[in-house]
Amino acid sequence: MTPISILIVDDHEVVRNGIRAYLETLPKFNVVGEAASGKEAIKMAGELIPDVVLMDLVMPGMDGIETTREVKKISPRTQIVVLTSYHEDEQIFPALKAGAISYVLKDMKMDKLAEAIQSAIHGEVTLHPLVATRVLRNLRGESQDESFYAELTDRELEVLKFIANGLSNSQIAEQLVISTNTVKGHVSNILNKLHLADRTQVAVYAWQKGIVHRD
Repeated sequence: MTPISILIVDDHEVVRNGIRAYLETLPKFNVVGEAASGKEAIKMAGELIPDVVLMDLVMPGMDGIETTREVKKISPRTQIVVLTSYHEDEQIFPALKAGAISYVLKDMKMDKLAEAIQSAIHGEVTLHPLVATRVLRNLRGESQDESFYAELTDRELEVLKFIANGLSNSQIAEQLVISTNTVKGHVSNILNKLHLADRTQVAVYAWQKGIVHRD
């Protein structure tokens, strides 16, 4: 059986190396190339015609959505599996409309990523549960406001609001009468659950979603 050819597209070398190292342990996969930008990905896709492209969405220059669209024009047979840290509507729906067959998050286990790649070859869709929920609610025309932060505990929601209002960990600890280490744990959980990179993104997220409001 011919191995599934894969092109990895991500601007972070450590991410590309990690994915490649795992996939190359599986005989059914053949990583034929890596691209660090959208422009490079389009060029390589045209030359290699891979079975699957693992596509990051946030890259300097051309983003993953536009890159997906261009790759599908060049090689319609190539299946695009989005692999990203973001699960907002403004990324999900444009990516799927651009031609991606699957949308998974970087917190998934490697064996599940391998399954998503295998499924893509057979035309089967794989969606992270958070993404699937948003897609389903969109199809139903339901409000998604609560789903953005439904996974947070009451205490984590409190901490998120304090972060959005500019408080430091020590200030939050003082407000909640808990240790700074406990606050750090809550912040880490918030970042993981919302798939955000830092406190600034948390603050922006909270304001954008109306979790906190200006008086």
